[in-house]
Amino acid sequence: MPPIGNLNYSGEHHFLMQERTAICARGLTKRFGGFEAVGAIDFDVAEGEAFGFLGPNGAGKTTTMRMIQCASPRSGGDLRVFGLDPATSPREIKALLGIVPQENNLDTDLTGRENLVSYARYFDIPKARAEDRVEDLLGFMQVREKADVVIESLSGGMRRRLILARALVNDPRILILDEPTTGLDPQARHQIWDRLRTLQAEGRTIVLTSHYMEEAERLCDRLVIMDGGRILARGAPADLVRSRIGRYVIETEQTDAVRACLDRHGIGYEEGGESLHVPVDDPAPVSKTLLDECGAIRLSTRPATLEDVFLSFTGRRLRE
Repeated sequence: MPPIGNLNYSGEHHFLMQERTAICARGLTKRFGGFEAVGAIDFDVAEGEAFGFLGPNGAGKTTTMRMIQCASPRSGGDLRVFGLDPATSPREIKALLGIVPQENNLDTDLTGRENLVSYARYFDIPKARAEDRVEDLLGFMQVREKADVVIESLSGGMRRRLILARALVNDPRILILDEPTTGLDPQARHQIWDRLRTLQAEGRTIVLTSHYMEEAERLCDRLVIMDGGRILARGAPADLVRSRIGRYVIETEQTDAVRACLDRHGIGYEEGGESLHVPVDDPAPVSKTLLDECGAIRLSTRPATLEDVFLSFTGRRLRE
């Protein structure tokens, strides 16, 4: 099918097309009374890239997304979306955005098609053009066969695809996705990933939060890891894994003998559950040392992942 982003309805953002930075934040801060949810963070999102915000519950990532989408005013610092200030140009910015919220907030009394056509009215899209646009989006998201079924009768995966289709109705330049695949089965998740890659290939900017580290590794060109309202790390996923962890992680028994061996040789490790996690570039010499000095112990080696990076910064303690 032709790129679904080939129609512009509002005309309000044509003058911005030469900008190369989609989002720029300097000292961005959000306070709720005496509580600082986001503390003077800096970040840039380049036009056309997929950028992620990762962090445990309460890290400040969703609050940051809400400031970008003009849903929550900032308390301090500076924020620009294609050069526009959310404080003074919220209407213009909202015309550039497509929002996929955490919750499934489609109108359950309407069909999928009716939801999308109704949403187009917010952007003053003429009815005939909106209907054509919706038909294209239903095909793009592979939900056309269920388009005339009421929402309450659809699966979670179908609803998420319809929400993504709805976010594209106004032909946005930036997609804001808050936990886009939470609760979906692997097939539905991979299908949405495929659609997002296609949208990025068309030149759209994608900004997302996710608790799925595999999702962030697959989709994000760059990302930040947040906790306590601060940015703890930033960069491309592969670069963060390589610089923070290395190529591999050895998982072994959490015993006094193993700890003593690792401490004796100055080998760093982290405790996680019933295992010790030992980040290494070359697992062979460390594995040999452990087996030689600790005898018959459980030991396994696996490639390092973004999840290892995430846990190394935010800890393994359960967050509520």
